[in-house]
Amino acid sequence: MFLNNMKDFILKKTLKKNLKNLENSFTIGTVKSVGLLIDSTCFVETEELIQGLIDNGIKLENITTIIYSENIKNSINSKFTSFSSSQLSWNGRITGLEVSDFITQNFDLLINYYDIENAILLNITHNSNAHFKVGFSNIDNRFNHFMITTTIENHVIFIKELFKYLKLLNKL
Repeated sequence: MFLNNMKDFILKKTLKKNLKNLENSFTIGTVKSVGLLIDSTCFVETEELIQGLIDNGIKLENITTIIYSENIKNSINSKFTSFSSSQLSWNGRITGLEVSDFITQNFDLLINYYDIENAILLNITHNSNAHFKVGFSNIDNRFNHFMITTTIENHVIFIKELFKYLKLLNKL
């Protein structure tokens, strides 16, 4: 427990140091592929969130979902790819193949559906090849291009606000 907390602290400090030199640019284009990074310790309504994306015009086959769980064996959403902090090494490298594949995919939109700064989630967000990143406003604003102010339990409001602003930005 203590070692995991120490690893999280060191990685967060390193990530925030690296963000000082970050150019926060994004491409202008329409959203076709969506990556969904979810923290299942705080949010379990993954299927409802995905249905909200589908209802707003995103095709199911264009949505890739990966779920963080503190304990993979007790993961609620067994039909989605799951990972835990055990797949993060001391130097900040991801050891899981599924997570590494998720990071390297070129998503048009990455939805960071977590509201607590967890080292492995921040690492995935930071290293992702997504063109446009969206998340909650209580996460460090350097990780996302666009932040939505709501609680994690209000996925309906999150989706509504997301698509309202995506339309204003001509991303749909």
